[in-house]
Amino acid sequence: MEAPACDRARAVRLNRHEKPVPLDLSHHYSVVTKRRVPSKIKEAYKFFQIPGILNIAGGSSQTAKPERWTPSPNHPSESTASSSSSSSDPAAASHISVPKTLDESDPLKKIDLATALQYGLAQGYPPLLSWVRQFTRENLHPDTPYRDGPEVVLTCGSTDGFSKTLNLFVDQWTEGINDISERPGMLCEPYVYTNVLSQAQPLGVQVVPVKADPSGMAVGGPGGLEDVLANWDTSKGKRPHLMYTVTLGHNPTGIVLSVERKKEIYAVCSKYDVIIVEDEPYWYLQFPSAAAEEAKSRDQPPPPPVTPHKASRSSGYPFLDSLTPSFLAIDVDGRVVRLDTFSKTVAPGCRLGWITSQPALAERFERISEATTQQPSGFVQGLISELVLGGGSASSKQHNQRARSAFARLLTSRDQAAFAGWDTSGWVRWLEGLRGSYERRMARMCRTLDAGSHLLTTSPVVSSSSSSVKGDDENDEWSPLQAISKTRLYSYAWPRGGMFIWLRVHLEAHPLWMVPCPNPRFPPVLGGPLLSAALMVWLTTKPFLVLVATGSMFSADDAIREEEGWAYYRICFAAEAEENVDRAAERFVEGVHKFWAVRDVRVIEKLLGELSATGEVEETGIGEDVTRMGWFMGC
Repeated sequence: MEAPACDRARAVRLNRHEKPVPLDLSHHYSVVTKRRVPSKIKEAYKFFQIPGILNIAGGSSQTAKPERWTPSPNHPSESTASSSSSSSDPAAASHISVPKTLDESDPLKKIDLATALQYGLAQGYPPLLSWVRQFTRENLHPDTPYRDGPEVVLTCGSTDGFSKTLNLFVDQWTEGINDISERPGMLCEPYVYTNVLSQAQPLGVQVVPVKADPSGMAVGGPGGLEDVLANWDTSKGKRPHLMYTVTLGHNPTGIVLSVERKKEIYAVCSKYDVIIVEDEPYWYLQFPSAAAEEAKSRDQPPPPPVTPHKASRSSGYPFLDSLTPSFLAIDVDGRVVRLDTFSKTVAPGCRLGWITSQPALAERFERISEATTQQPSGFVQGLISELVLGGGSASSKQHNQRARSAFARLLTSRDQAAFAGWDTSGWVRWLEGLRGSYERRMARMCRTLDAGSHLLTTSPVVSSSSSSVKGDDENDEWSPLQAISKTRLYSYAWPRGGMFIWLRVHLEAHPLWMVPCPNPRFPPVLGGPLLSAALMVWLTTKPFLVLVATGSMFSADDAIREEEGWAYYRICFAAEAEENVDRAAERFVEGVHKFWAVRDVRVIEKLLGELSATGEVEETGIGEDVTRMGWFMGC
């Protein structure tokens, strides 16, 4: 009998006295593993290797006093937002410590690493789980309309939460093995966070984009939610039973979905029995000043006042009451699964979040956690517990010390989870200050972008004029005049929430649009996708040195990517240090303006060659101090 190929290969290596190369075991890969493709975001990581790059993609937030940042007004008519506490030095950082172990059983110091680092409940570390549950039920979603309200389960961040949601609701589908009628589908907006696609598609999930308008996912009309579900073609698979959406500061478009639109979407989902997965890492970043400031920046009439949503039950905090609420506020069926995270409020590397859902679903999520991640990192849970329970004003700290004592006397996990004696004011003040900081950053960057959105060019014209002042021989004079043309380079709406500006570059107005491209490596003409990619690389070269994310990365499918995704760029105003916000916007504007002066096709080809190159960054003028606007927190 002939020896297996792997044995023969091993024998050849041994005969050569070589250290063996690991065998190729890809024939053992699961179908799901074979379907996984590299992250579209990480394809641009080569640019992070540039010496001196301002790289904060993997950085952590500094723990500070809750009053470190000044809140912004909750409504446009307000002059300032109130602060629940004061400090002699609000900008000073504070430090927290979690003891390794405690000999005494002092309930006021119940949080220690010896406790947090033990195997624990899959729901999460009891004190933190209790605090998150209270904050979620009493402050975030105080008026959830189903009996007994929602439950929470801690996760290793929103990506982990979505992975567990797919585990709960999706059966793997494989072409050639499973019937097409069994293929699951997932509804989403035309542009979506790319890692969601990377999680769903290897399972065989069919991604189904729903048409969107400036207000968010469309409900009626061709391509709207009702049209997609009512006229579903079963030859393509099962009618989608899952929807993924970011409604409050959408990534990447910055849209905040109104309560009215949410009600319309929810009614359709209820009609067709669709689970709504609401991923809300940016829910606290809603910008009430955006509409008025946008009009002011563009010399337009002020927008009509908007009547704020009034919840049936107050959260206890004006800031939280002023925010557009979650789908949970109208979830009479219990079909909403909400994903929250500390990654955007504390530090992206902490990898800690929670799922909010009806109790029966929460129980299933807990079973999934028990068999997969178990509970999140004990180090992180201990740190966040001390942050949220030990922060805030002196009165808040004293209150939570008493609460810890009461919590420590509870004997059962059920009683601990139901405990509701925590003071959450310090955390709310932290969120309020963060919103103020990001809202001001957003406005500064948008004003700079507004000022540079058009390219003004002049060209000489000849005009005849007559004069009777001088002699007859001088009656006919020719005076050179300058004709001014105005070209719109890009357009966008000021984001109403989130961390991103979604900007459309009008590449169809570029001088090289659809010009023949002689290089056989590229398509025959310079269309939108090529010019878009070239512009992205162009912006990373001196003197611009700014990196943005292209819309192609967020396109829900190939059709959207090819038709219009290439025309968009996502710009993050939260990524850079405070002192670099204005500089980053100015560099982007300058780079786009200078790109319009490019008339040589060979320049475009060289830029495209840099983008397609592998390995180390080539010596093509990409140098130090690149300001990164597009790549923040891996999102």
